[in-house]
Amino acid sequence: MQPRFNMIWLILIAGVGVLGLLYVWFTLFPGKAAPDTFLYFSAEQVERGRQYSRAVRLVYIFSIFAQAAFLAWFIFTGRAAALARWLEQTVGGGFWSSLLLFFLVLWFLLQLINLPFTLFNSYYWQHWWGFSTQTMGSWWSDYFKEGAISLVLSAAGVLILFGLMSRWPNAWWLAAAAFLSVWIIIQTFIWPVAVSPLFNRFTPATDPAVTSMVRELAGKAGLPVDEVLVMDASSRTTRTNAYYAGLGSTRQIVLYDTLLSAYPLNEVQAVVAHEMAHWQKGHIIQGMTLGIIGNFILWYLLFLLLRVTVPNVTRSPVTWSVILLFFLITSFAGSPLQNYISRRMETEADRTSVMLTGDVPAAVRLEIDLAAGNLSDVAPAPFVQWFSYSHPPALTRIKTIEQAGKAL
Repeated sequence: MQPRFNMIWLILIAGVGVLGLLYVWFTLFPGKAAPDTFLYFSAEQVERGRQYSRAVRLVYIFSIFAQAAFLAWFIFTGRAAALARWLEQTVGGGFWSSLLLFFLVLWFLLQLINLPFTLFNSYYWQHWWGFSTQTMGSWWSDYFKEGAISLVLSAAGVLILFGLMSRWPNAWWLAAAAFLSVWIIIQTFIWPVAVSPLFNRFTPATDPAVTSMVRELAGKAGLPVDEVLVMDASSRTTRTNAYYAGLGSTRQIVLYDTLLSAYPLNEVQAVVAHEMAHWQKGHIIQGMTLGIIGNFILWYLLFLLLRVTVPNVTRSPVTWSVILLFFLITSFAGSPLQNYISRRMETEADRTSVMLTGDVPAAVRLEIDLAAGNLSDVAPAPFVQWFSYSHPPALTRIKTIEQAGKAL
């Protein structure tokens, strides 16, 4: 029952520790901004962006450290095995009831460990810089709502996973990867339409200039748009965004109300064009496909690792804690590759959006305004960009847009 600590785990944990410490170092000491940064941003903007981002990044990495350290301690000191034995002996009811209770205990412990980081980052720090418009009561309401959804879905997933392990001891990883791939598809296409309304209110756009602009862009991009909706993002934040969502015959453009209230129409047009460009270029499908491929690879590697880590993989609740540690580590270690792919797609979407609008000055102005409004770090250290940036930094995006404009 007691998991084995072997060389593979030593390399994984030590490797993530080294990467994490480098991340901390370059967060604290990012170096000087490139001279051309100041062609678009003031020294004060650069410094404020770094001040805001520094705490966000430190909270992120120390949250990873705290969860990984707890799980490693819990698993490899025998606490996980002891808890599993105690639950089975004390509570009774067989393997499945002890597995579910083990899952619940571990889920609540991880929630408690992560709560201070989440509360500081998503409530206190956002209020400090003027981004959050939520009351404490509203924040807790969202927190418990999200927690309830996570708890139910995770519990169902654990039971399904161990069911697959019991049925196919040597091929469960394949079935698990296939099942999770279906979940990736659901999250990509159905979640924005079915679950987002639980947290926000969506109403049809009433400004004819906005709806006309969206439908004209959709025609140029060759994309169907059934609804132009406005989301009440201002009930939680001052940040701005837009997205294109839907499946089959139901397609929506969703605009944050903060975007419509804070930006002129030509900059809103640049945002919408960028989101449409992702769909026109097939980035959503590409990203989903790559995610599914990576998903199969990770589950197979997990299968191999569990065989040399947990003596009785399919009948030990401890297996779940090992799985959590594996995915926590690989998620962090794999983020540079994911971000690299994402940045490539974002760059292509920036180029395509300029082709759709033909308005280079508005697109450049949008990047400057977004960076200032979101307190973006416009001059991150390359190592931090490697790990944290799913989008290119603002200066890189501006150069991409200006180069694309020369082709018009």
